[in-house]
Amino acid sequence: MEKALEKHIWWNYIHDDLKDLLRESEILIKKIRSWKEKFHDYAFLVFPAAKAYEGYLKTLFYDLGLIGAEEYFGKRFRIGRALNPNLEKDFRENESVYDKLVDFCGGDTLPNLLWETWKEGRNLLFHWFPKERNVIDYEEAKRIYQKILLTMDLAYSGCKMNLKE
Repeated sequence: MEKALEKHIWWNYIHDDLKDLLRESEILIKKIRSWKEKFHDYAFLVFPAAKAYEGYLKTLFYDLGLIGAEEYFGKRFRIGRALNPNLEKDFRENESVYDKLVDFCGGDTLPNLLWETWKEGRNLLFHWFPKERNVIDYEEAKRIYQKILLTMDLAYSGCKMNLKE
């Protein structure tokens, strides 16, 4: 893998359960190469990291004041909806973190990366639609996992975020 998880700038910022999830994806990606079994879809390698990415974003949004305690601790807040730049205007006023991030960061580069990583590493992998092939091979799973880590790096350091570790 690209570098040890503990060397990422956000490692001491995230919750222990998120660290465990990222380690699980790391272990699966490393060990699966020695397995004799071949799989139709390797999305399961990405799932723990995608779940950790969700927790990371939720925590980041809360710490930046982009969502409140009700959204953070509640069960109704949805990252995909909050980050979607194409969300209808009626919903964007109340539920959009995307617009707040654009304002906070002074542009849409980082918010778009957060959204693209969410779509690719979560939504497109874990939903099934008729007549759509949403399966990935081992190399694609590894690439998406690494993109999640890179996006977390950029989100932590981007927009002059000075978060406590």
